[in-house]
Amino acid sequence: MKKLFISFILATVALFALNPQSASKEELMQIKGVGEKKAEAIIKYRKTHKLKTKEDLTKVPGIGEKIAQNILNDVKNSTKVKSSKKTKKEKSKKTQKKSHKKSKKSSENNATKNAKEKLEKKTKK
Repeated sequence: MKKLFISFILATVALFALNPQSASKEELMQIKGVGEKKAEAIIKYRKTHKLKTKEDLTKVPGIGEKIAQNILNDVKNSTKVKSSKKTKKEKSKKTQKKSHKKSKKSSENNATKNAKEKLEKKTKK
């Protein structure tokens, strides 16, 4: 019974695991550490070589041990967006936008005040 259960689990994992020999560029790019260039390198390499083991994958230019393991284990990129960690550049851009808005508002307020003063002067005459 245990052997049957283990066989079933292994068959299920094998069924849903990514096959680097036949995966599309988009499927490869979903793997953590694989971008467009590495996916293209894998596709180019597999045209002339078989990709069955981790060692086979590490022979692809740009693919190391860790990425090869991610491919074989079908480790996907995380889709979480880390909004709390912003770069200094992003923070400074946000600060600049705020200060620009404030200066724009103050210049608009000054223009409005000047227009009101001119209007008052004209009405007094």
